[in-house]
Amino acid sequence: MADRPGPEIYSIAAHRGFADALVAGLVPRYREDGFGLARLTLLLPSARAQRIVTEAFIRHSGANGEAGLLMPRMAVVGDLDLDERLANLFDPLDGIDIPPAVDPMRRLFALTGLIAEDEETQGRVPPKGAALIRLAREMAATMDRLLIEEISPADLMDPAVVSLDKDLAAHWQESLRSFARVQARWNARLAEWAAIDTATRRNLLFDAAARRWRSNPPNTPLIAAGVTSAAPALARLLRVVSELPQGAVILPDLDLSMSGDVWEELGRAGATPEPGAEPFARGDAVTHPQYHLKLLLNRMGVAREEVRPWHRRGEAAAPPERSHAISALFLPPKASRSWADLPADKRRLAGLRIMRSANPEDEAQAVALLVREALETPAKRVAVVTPDRTLARRIVAHCARWGIEADDSAGRPLCDTAAGRLLLLLAEIMASGPAPVTLTALLMHPLVGEEDKRGEWLANTRALERSLRGPRPREGLAPLRAIIARLEQSQPGLGVWWERVEADLAPLLETDESFAFDEALTVLANAAEAFAGDRAWAREDGRALARLIEDLRLHAGEAGTRLAREEIDVVLRDVMEQVAVRPPWGGHSRVAVYGLLESRMSRADLVICAGLNEGVWPPRGSVDALLAPPVLRQLGVPGGDFRIGLAAHDLAGALGAPEIVLSRAERDAGGPTIPSRFLLRVEALLGDMAERHRETRAVELARSLTIAEPSPPYPQPMPKPSAEQRDVDISATALDRLLGDPYQFYAGKILALPQLDPVDAEPSAAWQGTLVHDILQRWHEACRSDPDSAIEPIMAAVMEEQNINPLLAALWQPRLAAALEWIVGEVRQSDRAVLAVEAKGEMDFDGVHIHGRADRIDRLRDGGLAIVDYKTGGPPSPTQVKKGYALQLGVLGLIAEASGFKALDGAAEAFEYWSLGSSDKSATGFGYRETPLDRRTGPTSEEFLPETRIFLKKAIERYIKGDDPFTARENPDYPAYDTYDQLMRLAEWLPRLAEDDTP
Repeated sequence: MADRPGPEIYSIAAHRGFADALVAGLVPRYREDGFGLARLTLLLPSARAQRIVTEAFIRHSGANGEAGLLMPRMAVVGDLDLDERLANLFDPLDGIDIPPAVDPMRRLFALTGLIAEDEETQGRVPPKGAALIRLAREMAATMDRLLIEEISPADLMDPAVVSLDKDLAAHWQESLRSFARVQARWNARLAEWAAIDTATRRNLLFDAAARRWRSNPPNTPLIAAGVTSAAPALARLLRVVSELPQGAVILPDLDLSMSGDVWEELGRAGATPEPGAEPFARGDAVTHPQYHLKLLLNRMGVAREEVRPWHRRGEAAAPPERSHAISALFLPPKASRSWADLPADKRRLAGLRIMRSANPEDEAQAVALLVREALETPAKRVAVVTPDRTLARRIVAHCARWGIEADDSAGRPLCDTAAGRLLLLLAEIMASGPAPVTLTALLMHPLVGEEDKRGEWLANTRALERSLRGPRPREGLAPLRAIIARLEQSQPGLGVWWERVEADLAPLLETDESFAFDEALTVLANAAEAFAGDRAWAREDGRALARLIEDLRLHAGEAGTRLAREEIDVVLRDVMEQVAVRPPWGGHSRVAVYGLLESRMSRADLVICAGLNEGVWPPRGSVDALLAPPVLRQLGVPGGDFRIGLAAHDLAGALGAPEIVLSRAERDAGGPTIPSRFLLRVEALLGDMAERHRETRAVELARSLTIAEPSPPYPQPMPKPSAEQRDVDISATALDRLLGDPYQFYAGKILALPQLDPVDAEPSAAWQGTLVHDILQRWHEACRSDPDSAIEPIMAAVMEEQNINPLLAALWQPRLAAALEWIVGEVRQSDRAVLAVEAKGEMDFDGVHIHGRADRIDRLRDGGLAIVDYKTGGPPSPTQVKKGYALQLGVLGLIAEASGFKALDGAAEAFEYWSLGSSDKSATGFGYRETPLDRRTGPTSEEFLPETRIFLKKAIERYIKGDDPFTARENPDYPAYDTYDQLMRLAEWLPRLAEDDTP
């Protein structure tokens, strides 16, 4: 190697824009006539960086009017966090004797078995399913963390580490020992496979390349640009590159203007410690944006004074005001005291705006508006940077409303995509059976069904979904088959459709309570293809899903992984959350939405940093779940707060853009948020100038898009339908609503808007009442031929026919049985004869058809009739009857008086409610009688029917034959249901009505 005065190491200041400044310096330095830059090799940190630098070359070529440009060869160093591989430059085909790397998924499943084996050896019950796989993933991450730092298992047994053991809490001691045992077992397994870990192989390849280049330097330029990883092996490689005859290392955003005292205050940063001291001291400023760069320089053996600014020849190297302010912004604690004496020109951040929104939705809307406004300027580029992936998706959605396709380059978790959600729905059915919510979500999934018959498929699904509203039926396909059989009578062809659905679902339900994971994946993949065809795998998410399934199936089968049935969906969700699906090419050419990893090296004219709240940017400092912080420090591994420094470096780089917007939301779904410590530093540095940097216009515009002009106060609804619309019948139960809350009658009867129960709903009073009436009707009918008929078998048969869920039956059936036994005893002890049950009756009253159904009609000893109404809850009080709010029994009495019940004659003389509610007087603890007749608060038996007739006549005259409005909540004391509260917009006018009534 030719002698050189020292390593060639440069830095590009934050205000320069790394990719564009890099290209601007490379072209005049390394371009050759005829070859362009083709002889140059660039080492870049990631595939994303490769794309960004490529775009910078294209911009440079266009800006200088060049017809074309031969670009350099670009090789990726690879980023384990992004699951990227090393370029072939480091792994030549003529081969270095380095074993192959084990597949990450193979390692994950092998570790699950080793962890379970270790726990059993220690006499403990190992975790199962998802918990075991999570622990294996955490253990793999910790192993990688140690291997990158070149820490071997033997280092865990170092006396300095062992001596810490007695000072650790018991769980940390056991965790350290378990980790060491499992890692030893794992290394033995690797030896059997003749393989090594990916992190180990990267280190070996870096060292092999360093040796090769040191002994035989390339005869073409080799430049490492933008690499900031401080891994020891990579640091050694960068040192070699910097000393090559035509080599150089270019670092991003290394602060060369920082004073030496401040640089020393950052701490040792991995420098060789004194004997017995920790490589990383507790007082190190690991959260500082320059700390990881100091760590890299220390491991390269390079002093900061050896680093020079990267600039074009003849270009001034002095940093502008922005760089001075950025440097001052992130000063460590002691040095930040200088802020008090910092002159205004040193704290000025021209072009920076601070935006505060009320919530994430407003923030996303405001950011989208800033993007749209910026794109109005030709050639202006915009980058949105945020670690909050939910916020990023909101911003992308809001940009789409303006026709701006802003792809989120960080991607979405596979479980949130269409293909991923399809597989998870199938896994939920495999784990828990075809529950109504899961089943309807599957059948309505956008990928399910034949494309050309989508409308027919959805019509059939909606018919099934309508029948599944209410409490959950029994598990399995048989109850659903019975529902379809009933529906097919009114909707022919539904049975054929269901046969296909059932055939596709059946394999999911045939698995045992415990099964091999790879076999379950095969069943799930077949089911996905049966429901969605090739569309399940057609798009980028489907292709990612197919690769994941094959990977899981191969390695789970090799490891013999078994799962409990109920864990399959949880395990799959955990695994799929680790897979990011990135969008294909084709988004807007001047807009980019980045995560923090993807944003490094990028630059734009306007950079919007969104989600600047504590816990988001920077993220919360993490603690390794397996190794205690003192152990990691002693081993020489940076602490969990190290990532806060990386997040600070990302922000420092973004602050170098010509225009920068720092955005946060003051609240999120969990409540008020805390501003990012970085944002607070910016405001503190600006001091009195902070108010001049507020961005309020975008926030106001965003709010104006969602907040319309105040509408006039909504009045209390008083609809007045036409005479033709009013010409309806009245049921015995509807008269109460008509007199108590006319609007409810109007919505239900005239507008024909019946209430629909939710899918998988809690048992409602109406549902319980229907079930009880069915049981009692069958029992009364059975008693005609056998007076001693028992009610329990009838109850069991009805609950079986109604597909009652076993859990619901177990909770409700004992109480129901006790109440029904009370009714049986009362009926058999009574001297009354049961004439009819569930008897329908009707009559004409003032030209209006009146109808009703009596739960039971008895013959009294004197020949009169007793009308009985069964209640699953509390019956109405006599006061409500007196006010006309509970007239069902009275209307049925009028129908009986008019001979409206077929084959029944006689006048109604007794009116009773038989409640199945709890009672102290009942021998079974449930059941009691009440009557609406009460001389003190209700009508007497002589007054009941005449008063009911008056109420009925009044209702017909006012609402059916008359033109009175159907006023909402006309009687505030009427115990109304809330079925139509949203339709009548109750919350808008009721408070105002109460205020108007206040004296």
